[in-house]
Amino acid sequence: MHLSQTAIHALREIVGADAVLTDANDLAVYSVDGTTHCQGSAEVVVFPTDAGQIAQIMRLADKDEIPVTVRGAGTSLSGGPVPVAGGIVLCTARMNRILDIDGEDFTVKAEVGVVLNDLNQALAAKNLFFPPDPQSFLAATLGGCVSENAGGPYAVKYGVFRHYLLGMTAVLANGKIVNLGGNTMKNVTGYDLPQIICGAEGTLAVITDVTLRLLPRPQATQTVLAIFDQVVTAGSAVHQVRARGVIPAKIELMDNWVVQRIEERLPLGIPLTAEAILLFELDGAPASVRQETETVIELCRQAGAVDVRAARDADEAGKFWTARRAGFSAVFSAAPTVFAEDVTVPTHRIADQIAHTQRLARKYDLAIPIIGHAGDGNLHPCILTDKNDADHFARAQKAADEIFAAALEFGGAISGEHGIGLEKQRFLKDAMAPDAILLLKGIKRAFDPKGLLNPGKIWENE
Repeated sequence: MHLSQTAIHALREIVGADAVLTDANDLAVYSVDGTTHCQGSAEVVVFPTDAGQIAQIMRLADKDEIPVTVRGAGTSLSGGPVPVAGGIVLCTARMNRILDIDGEDFTVKAEVGVVLNDLNQALAAKNLFFPPDPQSFLAATLGGCVSENAGGPYAVKYGVFRHYLLGMTAVLANGKIVNLGGNTMKNVTGYDLPQIICGAEGTLAVITDVTLRLLPRPQATQTVLAIFDQVVTAGSAVHQVRARGVIPAKIELMDNWVVQRIEERLPLGIPLTAEAILLFELDGAPASVRQETETVIELCRQAGAVDVRAARDADEAGKFWTARRAGFSAVFSAAPTVFAEDVTVPTHRIADQIAHTQRLARKYDLAIPIIGHAGDGNLHPCILTDKNDADHFARAQKAADEIFAAALEFGGAISGEHGIGLEKQRFLKDAMAPDAILLLKGIKRAFDPKGLLNPGKIWENE
């Protein structure tokens, strides 16, 4: 659509002239996200600072039927905040206040523009802990994390964002402000509306603040690095650890491509021939951590690890985890276009999914590094390609299709934490029954009858 100057003037009246962007260069920045190939067409970007301003924006959008795409930091890897229908990009980055930290009831209330890392630092000062930790935690905002139901390495033991969401304030598509949920761990009062909005990718309402439950910080932590010459043995180690009843806080897997990039950037002394490495983090009471560390080391050796080492101290543990993040960053600097895929399989099928992906890399002559949250079966095969090379890009798309098909065949899911967005729309009909998709569309119509909020996402247009 083409946004009128009258509408743009009205937006300036609502949020102030300095909180409205219309320059073409600015619009280009807010028309993309963390993917390297999804592109939208923002017509105006607005930066509200409270729920009242958002309500006015949504009333204007409702009256003039203007599409609205809500955005936080834009770190999404599925095209979720990309404004494919044009219209307004509503950026919540300036709504960045932590409203209340309650150490007695272990809750925090914060606006959706708060950066996850800033929240974690504020909580650490009070010896509190909020586990969900997506790779983008240094930039990702709470609103985006709730909208995508973000997870991260801690999910194996502590779960994902929805497990901590108690309540929220949201603005509906018609501009009405609603308070949903509450601030208690148990609250069975009608339909759980915050949980419906969580993971809906901004298609149902505009969240303005959230109330999250917290945990005490673990008393002790220990990191273990295990090196394997075969991916199948690494997968077996994960299964054996879980079967023994040990639940590490994190179990991260990296393949040979990532190992080589780590050794180039932050050498850890890992053999360049290593087919896979696992990083474990154990946490809890000191005695329990010591016992579980010994068990993990023993089980990895039994599974066939060529080397297993516990971090000597917090500094070495920090180097291990910094290397893991560096490996993921290396993926995105390795090619002009990267399909950072996101599939989940039952943990006993991890080795099968990885082996299948490696066969695809050979079949289509592609580089497909793999990083994964092995403890919960969430793998990130990253297909390195170039959208300007038609042949290479076509082969990459075929490989992606087969990666998703294999995940479903192995009893898994097409998204563990990135969401559907634009990236996986065409696979939704393979992952969900037609009647289930109709239920999704019915929920969308109930919240947003005119289809104004983040249109063109999740399912394909009919």
